[in-house]
Amino acid sequence: MRKHNRRSFLKGALGATAASALSAPLADAAGTIVGSNERFRMAIAGLKGRGGAHIGGFAGISNLEIAYLVDPDENQVNRRIKEVNGRVKGRYKPEGIADIRDALEDKTVDAISVATPNHWHSLMTIWAAQAKKHCYVEKPASHDVYEGRVAMEAWKKYGVVIQHGTQRRSDARYAGVHEAIKAGKWGKLKIAYGYCCKPRGGIGFKKPSDPPSNLDWDLWQGPAKVGEYHGNYVHYNWHWFWNTGNGDLNNQGTHQLDVARWALDDDQTHPIRVIGLGGRFQWNDQGETPNTMFAAAEYPNGQWVFFNVRNVNYKGYQHQVLNEYYFEDGGRLVQDGHVYIPPGKTKGERIKVKPGKVTPGGNWKSFITACREGDPMLVNGNMAEAHYGCVLGHLMNNSYRLGKEVPFNAKAGKFGDNKDAYEHFMKLHSIMKDGVGVPEDKAKYTVGPWLKFDPKTERHIGDHAEAANKLLRDPNRKGFEIPDVSVV
Repeated sequence: MRKHNRRSFLKGALGATAASALSAPLADAAGTIVGSNERFRMAIAGLKGRGGAHIGGFAGISNLEIAYLVDPDENQVNRRIKEVNGRVKGRYKPEGIADIRDALEDKTVDAISVATPNHWHSLMTIWAAQAKKHCYVEKPASHDVYEGRVAMEAWKKYGVVIQHGTQRRSDARYAGVHEAIKAGKWGKLKIAYGYCCKPRGGIGFKKPSDPPSNLDWDLWQGPAKVGEYHGNYVHYNWHWFWNTGNGDLNNQGTHQLDVARWALDDDQTHPIRVIGLGGRFQWNDQGETPNTMFAAAEYPNGQWVFFNVRNVNYKGYQHQVLNEYYFEDGGRLVQDGHVYIPPGKTKGERIKVKPGKVTPGGNWKSFITACREGDPMLVNGNMAEAHYGCVLGHLMNNSYRLGKEVPFNAKAGKFGDNKDAYEHFMKLHSIMKDGVGVPEDKAKYTVGPWLKFDPKTERHIGDHAEAANKLLRDPNRKGFEIPDVSVV
């Protein structure tokens, strides 16, 4: 495994002439369009978890070579090299490296895929765009609002293909449901609702210690100001700390957030106000993000997105990782849009919809197709869609982070005259009280404020704006700074 050498990266990249517009063909590093019969070379960064799915997805594509396997953990690199060598049986041999910048400096590399912890997603995407490399980036595409905006501007400026790891965008049935919703098949959409309710457990406490010898801790931290190492960061529980993760709302929930926003009218980008409330109940561990949450966001046209996180396990747990859609006349689509329940009814019928428009091949092959065709808009889930969906989750989380503790009871949910929001909050509250057994008035909810947001400036306005705007951009470590949006 080749260690990173901190050499200068992308000399002159920020001063380079912008690439052609998004509608124009893309060129590879040598200045030619990569055709379907030419070998396509990739680097895969982040190898422990989702990286395995990336390897499996890309290794089976003809004329594609995994040139680099990238991870600051030498053990993970060695394990995956052995795996890939077993898959490709001598057709090529990947090189193991610790620093993605070494792969980006290789002019024969066409694209990278990013399966690292969240705090690395945007920076690697930006670096890839500056190096004129295509990028498949896992969800969420950003760790905060600002870096997502920079990544989107880099996508526009350099004209590369960027695809978000929201696989439902590659499903023709999901596309068909949303096309039917927007065509008014069931009337006007009122609320798009996402659920991220899957059982998880507490992570306990890990004391600070020296990082293991196989781990480059400096590279693992990258842009995130983490500080001391402890075992709950590496390799998965970083999800539950704000400086590296975004909780389950913008982890698994990114899929359902994206699907919910997908159902809104096409001209809706960001919400104009959001609220989030919940808590981290029962686990008594060092994690920071909530394991229980209800959030709501209103868009300029009056449509809403509701979201529900429920990770605490209990007897009779109802697993829900899905979406529902509520219409102004009282009708609703449930079970991920498979069943329509008419107004005033409690039971519905399974529906059939015409498959929607997607680039075929699933999420992996559709990405390669877009790269070979040189068309950034051919992907299923481009950088603009990624940004708008991720910001929705960031804003909900930020409301929660600015929240105050109140007694655990039905009065915690204050949504003004929004009876729908209160009704759905109460469903969650009842489960936590009666199912999980959280004692009423003896535990605490954290209730965030309503945060107003300007979709055009991507800044908060009104009450709480000063505190909320501070959460839009994370501080970065020296050498791993997100570039300013004006010079990306």
